[in-house]
Amino acid sequence: MPTPYHPPFTITPRQLTLVGEICERIGHWSALDFSLSPQLRKTNRIQSIQASLEIENNSLDIDQVTAILEGRRVIGSMREIQEVKNAIECYDLLPSWTSDAVEDFLTAHGVMMKALTDHAGVFRPGGVGVYRGAQLIHMAPPAERVEHLVRDLFHWLAVTDLHPLITSSILHYEIEFIHPFSDGNGRMGRLWQSLSLSRWHAELAYLPVESLVRDRQAEYYAALGAADRQAEATPFVEFMLTIIQETLNATPVSDQVCDQVSDQVKSLLRVIKKGEILAAAELMARLGLKHLPSFRRNYLKPALAARLIQMTQPNSPNSPTQRYRLTSL
Repeated sequence: MPTPYHPPFTITPRQLTLVGEICERIGHWSALDFSLSPQLRKTNRIQSIQASLEIENNSLDIDQVTAILEGRRVIGSMREIQEVKNAIECYDLLPSWTSDAVEDFLTAHGVMMKALTDHAGVFRPGGVGVYRGAQLIHMAPPAERVEHLVRDLFHWLAVTDLHPLITSSILHYEIEFIHPFSDGNGRMGRLWQSLSLSRWHAELAYLPVESLVRDRQAEYYAALGAADRQAEATPFVEFMLTIIQETLNATPVSDQVCDQVSDQVKSLLRVIKKGEILAAAELMARLGLKHLPSFRRNYLKPALAARLIQMTQPNSPNSPTQRYRLTSL
């Protein structure tokens, strides 16, 4: 029996720290029963599509992508408009696909690259290299190995017990390393990581990670290059976990909460874990605060007024044994 495939990578303390911080943030979403509003989902989806395509040199901006999504006509090249239409369709179909299904992967590529390449929806028939200008920076494995490599990778994804935050980042890197298609590999790697993350937490399908990748494109390619040189995904995994964490921290979890609360209240919510019951002194210590009146005025009272936290003894607000916990909206 052949040895099961395991992508080369190393679990590092930095990865574990990032996974813990991301899970804590996601835990706050669950504890407060937050979900992205329909409008915020739409906004984030547009940002994801526009940013992912801009990385591939598509020049259409947010307003133009929005217009295409809404069925309005825009001025632009036929190819760039087709790229946007294809990406919109792909992200709409995301919930219907499974991240470890090779057939879904091929179907998604067929949608993403429809009318853009002669090889949409099939693995590349020949060799391919990745260039920056005239410099070859990555030579992909031979075409005859591609299907076998992808199937091994997806089988590993189906059976591994590693955390999805780590496996999705490894998946992304391995797709870029294998370069299974003649064109569209970058956008497929980013799409497939979003799909993998959404299977862990559905709201992550609407997290505009691609926007921060676009803004830090040089670091993105540097992380890919570092992983290639080390012959393992580790540097890229750490980079993508950092991107996910920063995107989560920058994304309001709902329009209502974003409008309601200050940065101080958001900071307060971040230091309370689901199920915890804490005294004011404990909350102040976690926030690094020492002045009780300021804490009550700027943090505690606004959070109570917005019903984001609640007292354990609401009928005795000044009780010396008063404690606070998260509450559902």
